[in-house]
Amino acid sequence: MGKRRKAREYALQILFQMEFTRDELSSILPNYWSNQNLPEEIKTYCEWLLQGVCEHRAEVDQVIQQASKNWRLERMATVDRNVLRIAVFEMLYESNLAPPIIIDEAIEIARKFSGQEAAAFINGILDAVYRQLLKSAPEVKTRPAENVGNHEVKK
Repeated sequence: MGKRRKAREYALQILFQMEFTRDELSSILPNYWSNQNLPEEIKTYCEWLLQGVCEHRAEVDQVIQQASKNWRLERMATVDRNVLRIAVFEMLYESNLAPPIIIDEAIEIARKFSGQEAAAFINGILDAVYRQLLKSAPEVKTRPAENVGNHEVKK
């Protein structure tokens, strides 16, 4: 399993925990990382995802809501909602990854943590998000398929 996939999975678990405990990210991370022995690059990408989802949550949620006309965000399963948040954040802010790769990763994570029906649901929503992004920002289509950049995490 790739390092970015692992980072996404950890981000999903932390977002899930945040929804149930209502704790702030800054109070969850130190304890969470103390129980994990991970390479720094996994932690860095995970924290970049988490900070981005938290900072841009209103925008990310609005994009998801626009793409999921028949599903209110609060009615979605917690895992599915957070898989979508991570993927949409990456589609909006990860300039070095092509959206189809982001979508595939989200589908695989949904399949692992939520099941096959959830994977199909996630695929449909993210496909709609991608089509909307192509309409509003055609340069999204031309992103490279690899990611070589580092992500800074605010301390």
